[in-house]
Amino acid sequence: MRTANDYCNDNQKSFDVHQSAIHPQVVKPKLLIVLWILSAIACLAIANSAQAIELPDRLTQDDFPAQNEKQVKLGQLLFYDKILSGNKNISCATCHHPKHFSADGLSLGIGEGGTGIGPERLAGEGATRIKRRIPRHAPALWNLGAHDVNTLFHDGRLSLSDDYGNGFNSPAAERLPAGLSGLLAAQALLPLASRFEMAGDPEENSVARAAYDRIDHVWPIITQRVQATPGYEIHFVEAFEHVNKAGDISIVDIANALAAFQSVEWQSYDSRFDEYIAGNSDALNQTETEGMQLFYGEASCSECHSGKLFTDQQFHALKLPVFGPGRTRAHDPIPRDTGRLSESDALEDSYRFRTPSLRNVELTSPYGHNGAYHSLEKMIRHHLDPDAANATWTIADATLPDIDWINHTDFIVTQDKREMARYQHYSDVQQRVLSDVQVDSLIAFLQTLTGRGVENTPLGIPATVPSGLPVDQ
Repeated sequence: MRTANDYCNDNQKSFDVHQSAIHPQVVKPKLLIVLWILSAIACLAIANSAQAIELPDRLTQDDFPAQNEKQVKLGQLLFYDKILSGNKNISCATCHHPKHFSADGLSLGIGEGGTGIGPERLAGEGATRIKRRIPRHAPALWNLGAHDVNTLFHDGRLSLSDDYGNGFNSPAAERLPAGLSGLLAAQALLPLASRFEMAGDPEENSVARAAYDRIDHVWPIITQRVQATPGYEIHFVEAFEHVNKAGDISIVDIANALAAFQSVEWQSYDSRFDEYIAGNSDALNQTETEGMQLFYGEASCSECHSGKLFTDQQFHALKLPVFGPGRTRAHDPIPRDTGRLSESDALEDSYRFRTPSLRNVELTSPYGHNGAYHSLEKMIRHHLDPDAANATWTIADATLPDIDWINHTDFIVTQDKREMARYQHYSDVQQRVLSDVQVDSLIAFLQTLTGRGVENTPLGIPATVPSGLPVDQ
């Protein structure tokens, strides 16, 4: 961690260099002493203004596992190919698209049955139209392949663990196959079996019917589809040593290729803030530097958004505005979302959600587990005083497309007084008062976390995929 003292040391080294370059006959020793004292005073002033803040270590390429190039390219094709969905009408990229910086720009997504991408995505028509919104906001994928990532999903239902003898704690429990390369590979398998994300309804296809039986019955069907697609065989043979023919392709190979692609495609560590902690003090202007000092100091943002990934990967209750279907459990009497509780069954985890990373945060709105705010300023102000923010929140603060056959269900939960009382009871927010100028400086600092290469990811969107199905461009 770099502190203000590190920058004082840099300043001292700079002074020493300049001193060594001065000829002793030009500047008298007493003047050198005066210059040194002035430099020390300036350094102390910088240290005091920065309140000796601790900055994270640099995020670099070394923080990511090396990937096989051919697996990465194969993963790109699979990521954009709708053959992995039950009705062959939605891909991973539909809700995690580069045009929306690896997310979809919606508070609650429009999943299986919809058409298009991003905020303009339509909810479909007739019998195949969507039945409900996706319960939670689609998170951005930046840096999820880093070594330090140990938990995924808003409720943390996927994590590194030996509970089931396969390296992961997941909804698939002991049925998760062996040989997965890491968290991203395990994650890739789960949306395939989700009715509203990629599987569809049981009356529509065999994938969805299998999902209603058992999650691991989905993966052989998906695998057989890929095996039967001639264009994929050569890619798998080249990418995996153990694959000699189409019949050798496994769901693990599919998942590992998807993970390799995501790990490489969504790396981001070339922001102006990264330049700053690398030693370039000119990378941030005065307003941004003041915002950084607030972030790591008075505003205490870094207590949760900590480290080089800007997340403690823990769970916190923010009392965000409540709406949508919620990720309900089988016995829930109303549409609600109890957060981490749904995974841990620990009452103290009620309404707590995983801390998201803030890298590229200015590009990945809306914010919160349900995308309650499309404005970065309003999300910050909610953190300062959730009750005041809730009192003035309206649906216009979110990005929630009007769907006439679903709108009436969006706020059912707010009509249950007991549920709302429980929700209000849990809060990890310590109220703070910041001036408008301070809020603006915080926003300015958060904007320095935007990577320079976010619009030019390594592989981008393929023109076509082996299945021949349309690619979301």
